[in-house]
Amino acid sequence: MIGVSPEILFLVHRAPWPPDRGDRIRSWHMFEALAKLAPVHVAALADNADDAAIAREKLAPLCKSLAIEVRNVSRPIALAQAVFRGEPASNRLFRNAALARHVDDLIRGGGITHIVSFSGQMAQYLPADFGGPVLMDFVDVDSAKFKAYAEQDKRQPLRWVHQREARVLGAYEARVARRVDASLFVSEAEAALFRLRSALGAAKVCAVENGIDTGRFDPALTFDAVDGGEGPLAVFTGQMDYRPNIDAVRWFATDILPLIRRQHPAARFAIVGRAPTDEVRALAKLPGVLVTGEVSDVRSWLASADAVVAPLLLARGVQNKLLEALAMARPVVASAAAAEGIDAVPGEHLLVADNAEGMAAAVGSLFDDREGAGKMGQAARARMISRYGWDARLAPLGELLGLPA
Repeated sequence: MIGVSPEILFLVHRAPWPPDRGDRIRSWHMFEALAKLAPVHVAALADNADDAAIAREKLAPLCKSLAIEVRNVSRPIALAQAVFRGEPASNRLFRNAALARHVDDLIRGGGITHIVSFSGQMAQYLPADFGGPVLMDFVDVDSAKFKAYAEQDKRQPLRWVHQREARVLGAYEARVARRVDASLFVSEAEAALFRLRSALGAAKVCAVENGIDTGRFDPALTFDAVDGGEGPLAVFTGQMDYRPNIDAVRWFATDILPLIRRQHPAARFAIVGRAPTDEVRALAKLPGVLVTGEVSDVRSWLASADAVVAPLLLARGVQNKLLEALAMARPVVASAAAAEGIDAVPGEHLLVADNAEGMAAAVGSLFDDREGAGKMGQAARARMISRYGWDARLAPLGELLGLPA
């Protein structure tokens, strides 16, 4: 492909707009970084027609070409197909014949010189005989996530489903990584885990970390007021139909908040995020618990928080929710799993605790010492500004693709 003007195909499991959830935040900023290197063709899936329409309106003027297909395979059907065919259920959930044909036509057209695939489910669209550089952004080691699910959930047949997905998906991830030029992960911890599991070295597996837009997540900006209740406020943000988030808020609401309210009877806990399940909505019946559902601007809730909590029992990679809270200069209490991969010093930039008593004591200490909490928040924001700008985080993409910035 020497002498050919570079053009990049960006394969994405969810169209990268709007950047309002963890995966789309990373994929949107990656799209922006790639567009600075060469024209980009986007081939993506969407969860529903509304998401697809919103993404098309934003992305179409920015792309060399754009194809977004709505995926509509149910989980039971995907699992049945996967078992029959001996492949990961994750792949079947994101398989779309129309998108596959579009990708094949683009490749046959001869204009594509580089490919970046975002999320392991999109590796199934990679051509077998492509001649240019291919990057695979796995983001997290998804097979390890399913292994953890299996260890946590003893119910059958769900445990068997998770065990099978961990095994089959892990083998698939390793096969893909051997095919591509480089595999990317959101943190060095995830990259190291994958090197161990795949027996590949640092030349093939590397970390490209998430960043944060500290201009957007800036406590100096003015935000609309939120719930006018009284008492110190702890806030959790996230997609509330995602199992690790559900488990986290249930644990905080049922086990941790009652301990906090022994010392701070008026303490409140706001669960902020779209698509709360019935299980999450039911938590609003507990004293001090508020479930907001989708909000117009999560920054308003972060700005109002006396503490931002991330009591995740299972977490992979870097938690965008924590980067956002730290950039907003909020005092944060996180589990060790949630804090892993973030370059921040416990006790200086955030507090880390792993059991209910420790989490409650940490949150209570922030409620008691507002001046100290404020200083921790300011130190956290300074850390985000110096360490987590998106341009710096995604700068390695050009070198990995062999394209000058």
